[in-house]
Amino acid sequence: MLIPERHLAQVAGQAPSRRQAGLQRRPLARSAVGVVRVLFPEPAEPAPRRVPLGLSVLLLAAAVPLGVLVMLVRVAGTVPAWDSIYGEDLGVFLVQALQHPWPVLVPYAGYLQLVPRLIAQFVVYLPLRDAAAAFAVMGALVTAGCALFIFHASAGHVRSAVLRFVLALSVVLLPVAQLEIADSGVNSPWYLLFALFWAVLWRPGTRAGMAGAAAVGFLTAASTTMSVVVAPLLLARVIALPRLREHAVTVGWAAGCLLQVPYVVTNLGGAQSRAAHPAAPGPVLAFYGHEVVLSALGWHLGWRLQAFAGRNGATLIIGAILAAFFGWALLTQRGQARVFVVAALITGFLSTAFGATLQPGVTTTTATVNSESGSRYTALPIFLIEAAAIVAVGSFICHSQHKLRTAAAVTALVGVLSVGWVTDFRYQGWRGNTINWPPTGTAWLHACQRTPDGIIRVQTAPRAWPAIPCASLRR
Repeated sequence: MLIPERHLAQVAGQAPSRRQAGLQRRPLARSAVGVVRVLFPEPAEPAPRRVPLGLSVLLLAAAVPLGVLVMLVRVAGTVPAWDSIYGEDLGVFLVQALQHPWPVLVPYAGYLQLVPRLIAQFVVYLPLRDAAAAFAVMGALVTAGCALFIFHASAGHVRSAVLRFVLALSVVLLPVAQLEIADSGVNSPWYLLFALFWAVLWRPGTRAGMAGAAAVGFLTAASTTMSVVVAPLLLARVIALPRLREHAVTVGWAAGCLLQVPYVVTNLGGAQSRAAHPAAPGPVLAFYGHEVVLSALGWHLGWRLQAFAGRNGATLIIGAILAAFFGWALLTQRGQARVFVVAALITGFLSTAFGATLQPGVTTTTATVNSESGSRYTALPIFLIEAAAIVAVGSFICHSQHKLRTAAAVTALVGVLSVGWVTDFRYQGWRGNTINWPPTGTAWLHACQRTPDGIIRVQTAPRAWPAIPCASLRR
């Protein structure tokens, strides 16, 4: 009687060989890499040019100053943005740049803030009276520049130029911007985080593009420790794209982190380290729900819903709307859009959790309609919620054969986003509650005329009277 041969793995109780186990794991590993790889699509094929090249260049050149103007007028208050200096721009960066020109690798709050330092160094070369305008314009310029960068870098995920314009517009019209981060040097790195997220996903096809991605990675990492939230995406990039030429942004980010490491390590060993007293998970989750989810469709819309349903009820309403939309996206759209939505939402949550954990005061301070402690930690996740919605709709219209459905989807998306853009276009937050700088700068110059030794002491905070060398003040 002949007995057919059986594979060893078919023998009852017999474990598969190492070779077989390896063969079983390889397809799984390849599949995982394939899923991750769709986060980093090939550069989009250039579409047939519908607009003359000269007109395209003119439109792009006009977009930046227009974005700057929009950002400047968004800040309401008794003093316009160009006449006021916000927060550390005055008490730390301007004062220290006047005292000691050009040592920009100086930590503040335990880490380097390279871009705010560079902005302050350029400001001191201008007449002192123009310092407020210079900080505001440069801060707005960073915002507009990041929006333009994102318009270009997002082409692999958002094929429609119209939707890429909507994405760039969501940077400039971010509903919570006026609370804290708009039009300043100190908070410009929060906009750089927007650009960094897209730089990590972008695969530039030119040396200029690679240099731009590397610059975004370096400047962001050298200006804020919050850039660590993109580390999982960079790791995924290394796994999915092993070729060195694909990692300009990775190299730039790593170089910025290397600059940060000595200062961060030194701070961690100090008594004032933020890591010494982290917030508990419960308050951090509540902060994400109340300050990110509730504000995702508009800052003032969230407050109106609170008046109707209470804080928790309003959060559940907005949360249910977002869950329904992104549930639809995950169930119906192609793999690239699905993976992007998951990556964007997780990155946004991690950024809020990281910031709120190390700054526990933001989880306990009561927010008002004109102030929110820690609103800076909500900027990136709210932007990424909008970006995920734009990518999902872009995927839908890309594969839709019905022009009416395409138009309806884009109209609905813009309509929902416009709720926050319109109602939150201009209002007064912390950024609008600052001193009137021109008279203050003029008073500094007059004080120098009465000071024989050329040193004046000025008040920049309730208990801060730094010494300013008159020789550094320009008329």
